[in-house]
Amino acid sequence: MKTLTVNGVERQFAGEGMPGTLADLLDELGVAAATVVAEIDGAIVRSEAFTATKLEDGQKIELVKLMGGG
Repeated sequence: MKTLTVNGVERQFAGEGMPGTLADLLDELGVAAATVVAEIDGAIVRSEAFTATKLEDGQKIELVKLMGGG
């Protein structure tokens, strides 16, 4: 089993079931890339790099959803 911790919640993936990139993870979670700020293991990932950012077993990912309003 491979594991990613997303916003403090451990998610396990069997074999090849783990998303390969940050963009794949967002798709799986149903989150639009334009609406979040992402951090992996303490480093902020620029939105234009989501598709190129490879995920590895054991990483800690924080996703902060942007909200409009006033």
